[in-house]
Amino acid sequence: MPPSAGEANALERPAPENQSAEKLYLQLHSVGLDSSRVYHARAVSFDRSAIHITLDDGTIAFTKDVAGRVTGAFFEGDGEVLVMPPDQVERASMMLFTGAAILEERFVTAYFRFNDDTYAELQPRLRPADNPEEFVNQWNRTAQNLATVNALRLLLSFSRLLPVASAHPPEVADEVTAKDDRLLYASVQGRSLGTFDLSFDSTAAEQIRVGQFRTVDGEPYYDVWTSFSPKSSDKSSEAASRDADDSTGEADKTDALHVSGYKIRAQVHPPTELEGDATLNVQVKQGGARAVLFELSRFLQLERVEADGRPLEFVHNPALEGTQLARRGNDVVAVVFPQTLRSGQRIDLRFAYRGAVLSEVGGGLLYVGARGTWYPNRGPAMSNYDLEFSYPAGWTLVATGLRREVVPSTSGSSSENAPSQVAPGEQVARWVSERPIPMAGFNLGKYTRAVAHAGGVEVDVYATSGVERGFPKAAPVTVIPSVPGMTRDRQPPLVIAPPPPSPAQNEQSVADEAARAVEFFAHRFGPYPYRSLAVTQIPGGMSQGWPGLVFLSSISFLTPEEQMDLHLRPLERTRSNQVVAHETAHQWWGDVVTFSSYRDQWIVEGLAEYSSLMLLESRDAAKFHAILQQYRDQLLEKNKDGKRLMDAGPVTLGIRLSCSPFPKGYEAISYGRGAWLFHMLRTMMRDAELRTGRHFDAGEAGDEPFLRALRKLGEHYQGKPVSTRELLRVFEEELPPSLRYEGRKSLDWFYEGWVNGTAIPHLQLRGVKYTDHAGSTTISGVITQTEAPSDLVTPVPLYGTVGRKNVLLGQVFADGEETDFHLTAPPGTRMVVVDPEQTLLARTR
Repeated sequence: MPPSAGEANALERPAPENQSAEKLYLQLHSVGLDSSRVYHARAVSFDRSAIHITLDDGTIAFTKDVAGRVTGAFFEGDGEVLVMPPDQVERASMMLFTGAAILEERFVTAYFRFNDDTYAELQPRLRPADNPEEFVNQWNRTAQNLATVNALRLLLSFSRLLPVASAHPPEVADEVTAKDDRLLYASVQGRSLGTFDLSFDSTAAEQIRVGQFRTVDGEPYYDVWTSFSPKSSDKSSEAASRDADDSTGEADKTDALHVSGYKIRAQVHPPTELEGDATLNVQVKQGGARAVLFELSRFLQLERVEADGRPLEFVHNPALEGTQLARRGNDVVAVVFPQTLRSGQRIDLRFAYRGAVLSEVGGGLLYVGARGTWYPNRGPAMSNYDLEFSYPAGWTLVATGLRREVVPSTSGSSSENAPSQVAPGEQVARWVSERPIPMAGFNLGKYTRAVAHAGGVEVDVYATSGVERGFPKAAPVTVIPSVPGMTRDRQPPLVIAPPPPSPAQNEQSVADEAARAVEFFAHRFGPYPYRSLAVTQIPGGMSQGWPGLVFLSSISFLTPEEQMDLHLRPLERTRSNQVVAHETAHQWWGDVVTFSSYRDQWIVEGLAEYSSLMLLESRDAAKFHAILQQYRDQLLEKNKDGKRLMDAGPVTLGIRLSCSPFPKGYEAISYGRGAWLFHMLRTMMRDAELRTGRHFDAGEAGDEPFLRALRKLGEHYQGKPVSTRELLRVFEEELPPSLRYEGRKSLDWFYEGWVNGTAIPHLQLRGVKYTDHAGSTTISGVITQTEAPSDLVTPVPLYGTVGRKNVLLGQVFADGEETDFHLTAPPGTRMVVVDPEQTLLARTR
């Protein structure tokens, strides 16, 4: 619905001259209801794109003015909200949480927040209410509490109207204007679904979002029921899915600001404190904004922000809830510029901050609690980094980039190699990125070091002699001591607690394993992208791969026997044993080639996981297949409500997959199903080329088409984000003719059914007939495909058993529940087997 004249002008009226950003934010953060704006609403409807709201009968009170604007309202009575997700994936997501494919919910109360002239739009259709003071007294505190939800978002809108330090520069054609910025947020108390929220935000990549906070077993979750771009709402399901995939990627690629370089000087004071001074080289890609958000840990106190040496206003550590918390987290700072930003403008932004972002957890380990937000940034984006750290003697610090020698300065003067003065008892280390990287990090501990080499790449592993407090303990062992002169049955048992493990004892084996992974991946994907790789121990159960730097969980330093003593589940042990290779693979997939949006994050996780499995397969094919089957079985597991984990959604839902019904949905689907998707691509391309009579080099048999595509992916998207559609286009370039479904050199069928689907079908043969000819046998029959959508297309490999050997006869596209096939087999073949090599994500029973 296009904005009215009043709506378009809502963000164009100037604020009072004495208004500051902080004052404006505080007013937006706590604004209450206005007793002079209380009305009776009857049969009043309004729309914001795909959100349709009707106030059937009730009372509505609007908020007091903030900078001369009405920004919210509270309604009590009888109303209805209607949201129709545009495609099958989003309808299935809505069904998972609400039990219906569309949201059509009656509500009794609703709090609205907006930045346009919603008040002017609705007021002519309202009439004054009776007892307005009583209504305001009842609901004002609730309205003030809910005002915190989108205060920061409204600050971004209204900051354009703050007094400027100098005259506005000329308008530029591509500037974002007030007309492009519209927000409607609603927190609704539904009759059957409880409290949930929904929003339309014209500045978001996916402008419609509906979700709900839930607490299950003491753990908080924010369930995203649906999220989509409204421009796809009137298209077919296929087109809508394609737009959702492509549009989110493009939105991330064209960020309004680009930070080309970071220069960060940090002083680390173990066990908790960090002082930072960061200068960001910023280029404005799209003008029109006055306030800009950066990520920065809420545990850091921001002391000042400067632009080209001049101080700026900022708002840090606001309390976020609802959709804003789901989108941004709560580690954000809003920086307000003295005038509207212009496209092409270049700015040096300087941030000075300090705070307790570290914690000492025992065993010589520190935990850096703000790994991605220890410096101000706008999320992962390719930039150059120059990092310098000062820290106490006795500690070892490792960071992303190439280490440079630092010549100590005793005079306090600065130079290229010694920007900072070294205090007594301190050491200084400087790290400079070799190429643009998406993020920078560091780790600090009382480490020992082990070294291995992968060709010309040095692999350094840093581990401590102990593990963190709270580390899982091995079960006590009961032994019967041997006492001379006493029979065994009379000897008292002795309970021995095994000593805690020492990661440092195993660091050389970790270094050797990482070096093997570097060599294996470099041979297949292209050269290792950096000069060295550092692997550092961190506390906790989660590991991360950053450019040239791997954070490796203490658990992953344990031997298989030590892991067994901890009684980890089989899949937990499997993941732990594969972590070194998985995080090493992220050096290619995640650090050099990044993902476009949350819907594409599965690419780097699934590909890193499958890369680690390929390394395992080169050593132990049986374990390789066993792990894939474990991932399949996990997807088929049921929760307490009887829903299978696979029903959390397709890989393209990204982090949304971890939700209250399926807390581990993201890991199981992005890693597990993601690895299976790459396995299917690899094996179907291999089998198709093998059928043409092509042979591959020893050691890579069957992999070459898949590896050609991955090498192209690394070459074409080096230093760039890739979307799911773009990924599949690369594989389409290597698609053998026999895999062209319906004669098209396209993987749309794979995207729709497998990437953007959740199915794990059951495949069987029926009515198989054999007809012998001179020199061959013709085999015909039907492939049945159940436990799957009717439009699922599956490339089914059929093998004939000849003697004791299975021979690939061909691949048949199973399209729907029943598919006829006709194949030529070696003479005398009397048995056909479906996928004996386990190349399909399919059920075995």
